[in-house]
Amino acid sequence: MPDLTVALAGNPNAGKTTVFNALTGSQQHVGNWPGKTVEQKHGVWRVSDSEIEVIDLPGTYSLTAYTEEEVITRDYLTASPPDIVIVVVDAAHLERNLYLVVQLLELPLNIILALNMSDIADSQGVRIDTDTLSEHLGGIAVVRVTATKGDGLEELSDQVLNLRETIGALAYTERGP
Repeated sequence: MPDLTVALAGNPNAGKTTVFNALTGSQQHVGNWPGKTVEQKHGVWRVSDSEIEVIDLPGTYSLTAYTEEEVITRDYLTASPPDIVIVVVDAAHLERNLYLVVQLLELPLNIILALNMSDIADSQGVRIDTDTLSEHLGGIAVVRVTATKGDGLEELSDQVLNLRETIGALAYTERGP
């Protein structure tokens, strides 16, 4: 049984499946067309002494569901939320990805923002101040990632483990000693 469940959410073509493959060692197919990921994909991510179940959700632009993919994602995140949601965004097109991020922040979810394709953003002259972005998004962790190269995955792992400790401490406080 996994120690933690982490879901990957984000817009289509933000690189969720690439992040999934990088974390789990899976070889899921990546596609740049609508309907490619129409179901949840599950994998195991081993971090330190933890076994984390990772769920790659279908891409969605918002929680207002119009397509089968969007319904799957919305229903999963609202009906049976995971321990942590890593919202994968395309760093080179951050503005158009933030609508979903803001909607997810309105739900009672533990969120980490992964700025995927940071290398492409850098090459296009896009500079993102992760500390300021984190502050504007209520203090969530913001991590620069380039999943195709494995860059930022160690920091992402650290942030997941840190958030797990915070969640555990809060649960302990609510139950009492």
